[in-house]
Amino acid sequence: MASTPAPPQAPPKPTWAPRSPQSPFPWLRPTIRIRLTLLYGGMFLIAGILLLSIIYLLAAQALHTGNQPLFKIIDVGDLKVSSTDCPGLASGQTLSEFNDAISQCMNHQRQAALDNLLSRSLLALLGLAVIAFAFGYAMAGRVLSPLGRITRTARAVAGSDLSRRIELDGPDDELKELADTFDDMLERLQRAFTAQQRFVGNASHELRTPLAINRTLLEVHLSDPDAPVELQQLGKTLLATNERSEQLVEGLLLLARSDNQIVERKPVDLAEVAGQAIDQVHGEAAAKGVVIRGEQKPAVVQGNGVLLERIALNLVQNAVRYNVSEGGWVEVTTEVQHGQAVLVVSNTGPVVPAYEIDNLFEPFRRLRTERTGSDKGVGLGLSIVRSVARAHGGHIAARPREGGGLVMRVTFPV
Repeated sequence: MASTPAPPQAPPKPTWAPRSPQSPFPWLRPTIRIRLTLLYGGMFLIAGILLLSIIYLLAAQALHTGNQPLFKIIDVGDLKVSSTDCPGLASGQTLSEFNDAISQCMNHQRQAALDNLLSRSLLALLGLAVIAFAFGYAMAGRVLSPLGRITRTARAVAGSDLSRRIELDGPDDELKELADTFDDMLERLQRAFTAQQRFVGNASHELRTPLAINRTLLEVHLSDPDAPVELQQLGKTLLATNERSEQLVEGLLLLARSDNQIVERKPVDLAEVAGQAIDQVHGEAAAKGVVIRGEQKPAVVQGNGVLLERIALNLVQNAVRYNVSEGGWVEVTTEVQHGQAVLVVSNTGPVVPAYEIDNLFEPFRRLRTERTGSDKGVGLGLSIVRSVARAHGGHIAARPREGGGLVMRVTFPV
């Protein structure tokens, strides 16, 4: 029967899962609160400038209405004039000179009044602008507070806590509608994830019993020395298949459990975890002629020791099993770098194309073989590693090693 063709694969992703590049000038990307503050303050400033311009023009028009003097001196006679504000006025002037001096003095006083009005208005506008920007910043924070609550809930959900809800109070506006929609989405996601995990867990538990019975029957049959050679060989084959199925069931159970958030955390040293994994794989490595080396420095993280040990065990097992036939080696190192605990497993092996890296972390996927064609595992090892790392707030990245093999790097917050 012809096999169903595999669905088209997505374009390859970068092997190191880089983050989105950050701008070298963070001030060029202000927060929405700052942008709203600038918007509020800017609108007030524009309105204030327009109002000040209108008042200035109206005042100038009022002061310049009737530009001619309201009176004229028709006879100076023995008139004596002294003024500190109008130095142009002096005794002994002709009538025409005296009237011109009065006009110039009045024009000067009008301009001085307008300049005084403009300067005082600008100072008042500056003070009100500062108050407006501060008030706008406070109001923007109050308006955006529901969004902050939504963001905190989303971050909690990102940490695998699907039980969190926003439950936003207040008027029935757009923000409350957004929060209610988000709560409904979380409710549906929680039901879906719970149903999925329950199905995997129940199916795995139900499969354990018949597999255990099959193993017992096969072992009893193989213990019979009078059994024909053909049946002995068939029993060994069935026992190996049964063991593979048991590994698959255990892997599914571990995968379903590791998708949940790690509630109980204890200090775990990655160096000790890596050492235990090396001890368990040492016999298999010696049988294949693979040398395990590397220095394990103390690197303490908060997590579940059993699950963290499974990470190291899966990585070391894969590094030993997918290695070269002669002169192979596996290097396991642990240390603390830049505030993070790091576990690195490198190995020799066949050349791995960069575009194949991401496929290795998918369940039941292997290099150049999908779901079939390999007796080295059940195809869940790296999926379990990634799931457990995420449950601990960590990250795993892989890259091809020059000359063949892989470099697996797992980081955890300390």
